[in-house]
Amino acid sequence: MITELAVERVAFACGHCWHRWSLDYDVQHYQDEHGEDWEYFSRDGIGVASPYTPDGAPPCPHCGRRWLGQLLARRPIPLPPGIAEAPRRKVTGMADDRPERHHAPLLSAAAHQQPEHPETAPDQPGDRPP
Repeated sequence: MITELAVERVAFACGHCWHRWSLDYDVQHYQDEHGEDWEYFSRDGIGVASPYTPDGAPPCPHCGRRWLGQLLARRPIPLPPGIAEAPRRKVTGMADDRPERHHAPLLSAAAHQQPEHPETAPDQPGDRPP
């Protein structure tokens, strides 16, 4: 049973070339039939390992090294059935259920403004961004 849905924006900062970027992850928390809690991450509809672990850290787009992510922001998504007064619409059949949504382009996990970063790496190690 799904117990929580959210979108999490995860920030990454490469410790090698100092490039900064962020990605959005869909996160599902669920409880299995044994009462154990699990977490499932996906990007663009594809299951991935947690970006907060070495196995799930994506490679830096500039140098390919991997660095753990840090939670930047999150947006919980209400679970159905939701609040009784919330606007909703009954779906009577697949033909009536906005058929264009089945062919809409995928909203990419990287389709948001990326963090600004300096064009060149600083000369002094103490001047490098955190």
